[in-house]
Amino acid sequence: MTEEEVNSNLLSLVDTKQYTSLRQELSEMNDADIAGFLETLEEEQFFKIFRILPKDMAADVFPYFEIENQQSIITKLSDKDAAGIINNLMADDAADLLEEMPANIVKKLLANANAETRRDINHLLRYPEDSAGSVMTVEYVDLKENSTVAEAIERIKKIGIDSETINICYVLDDKRKLIGTVALRYLLLSEPDEIIGEIMHENVVSIHTMEDQEEVARAFQKYDFTSMPVVDNENRLVGIITVDDVVDIMEEEATEDMEKMAAIVPSDKSYMRTNTFELWKKRMPWLLLLMISATFTGSIISSFEEALSTCAILVAYIPMLMDTGGNAGGQASVTIIRGLSLDEIEFKDIFKVIWKELRVAILCGLALGVANFAKLMLFDRVGVMVALTVCLTLFFAVMIAKFVGCTLPMLAKKIGFDPAVMASPFITTIVDALSLLIYFGIATKILNI
Repeated sequence: MTEEEVNSNLLSLVDTKQYTSLRQELSEMNDADIAGFLETLEEEQFFKIFRILPKDMAADVFPYFEIENQQSIITKLSDKDAAGIINNLMADDAADLLEEMPANIVKKLLANANAETRRDINHLLRYPEDSAGSVMTVEYVDLKENSTVAEAIERIKKIGIDSETINICYVLDDKRKLIGTVALRYLLLSEPDEIIGEIMHENVVSIHTMEDQEEVARAFQKYDFTSMPVVDNENRLVGIITVDDVVDIMEEEATEDMEKMAAIVPSDKSYMRTNTFELWKKRMPWLLLLMISATFTGSIISSFEEALSTCAILVAYIPMLMDTGGNAGGQASVTIIRGLSLDEIEFKDIFKVIWKELRVAILCGLALGVANFAKLMLFDRVGVMVALTVCLTLFFAVMIAKFVGCTLPMLAKKIGFDPAVMASPFITTIVDALSLLIYFGIATKILNI
């Protein structure tokens, strides 16, 4: 059955109140699919169906809900039931939830949670937002270097059910310092009396608790791991980060960069969870700044009002020149921002980047100029000198746009700003003003206006 057919069948069971059959059907589904189905229901039905799930299943499904639905469930449950949900969550998921909850509810939940869960959550909440420590989980399998393989397997059986992953186990010394790793498959293939310290992999790649989550994502991409250990200043193991956390990080960082490139203050909420006033607050500051900066463009046009009245046809090509320059600058900036984010480009490469972009600009400018000259002569039927003025401006506008588009993001990163801020809207405003100055400068010389 397709997903639509399954959901349709489940909805019919909900509508006819066949809750026993519904519970049986849900028990055979994947946790993520159950969460997806429940979130299609009305709020009253959503909560009612969630309550009929077995407690273990409810705890497994809970992390897949959107954050507002998680909050709604927690606030409606009794203190005991809410604490049960929190106790069954992985510590990193519980910490993420509590970060979004009001302080009074957090206090109540922590008071009812068991001591181990409370300790783990408080441990994660003390790390700065967007740091490796804030996204790690403290549920992992640790082994002693002097243990035997048989003892290690017994320990995995004992604590593995509550661990985020058991594929990789982390070997610690007596001071809990990370000294190696051992894969589960090696344990299963080794003799029971072999010592962990003799079969472990000693060259361990780890992440510091204070490292930025963007660097964490890059490390996973570089080493192609499914999990990585997180250590403190003394190389003591404090947690691990798994690939599912990294997928969330990459989505979050990509969304943030896209919002900045579109001149929107970044938000940690989805579009449907953000109300109209919040969207206004996040969009208005940049719109106001760009509107004010665009007045410089108007001032330039006003200062050449007399020249434009002499050759009014020039006005018709201002939008085309400004748009083309802005688009050319946007192309360069997006390419450079991506290179900076992936560590493919460094500030020391700035002259190489400028030289490459200038060569690209020459080719693009020439191609656009020739195509535009043909269009002006064949279809617009303007004078040769007017066509030459427009096409020369187009060529130099593309040159300037590529230069600005590649240098601003690199300079921004060098002085500590986010390169994404220097993307299309900001660059377009700068390029628009420069394009007009070039346009009127060339027109003054060629057309004698």
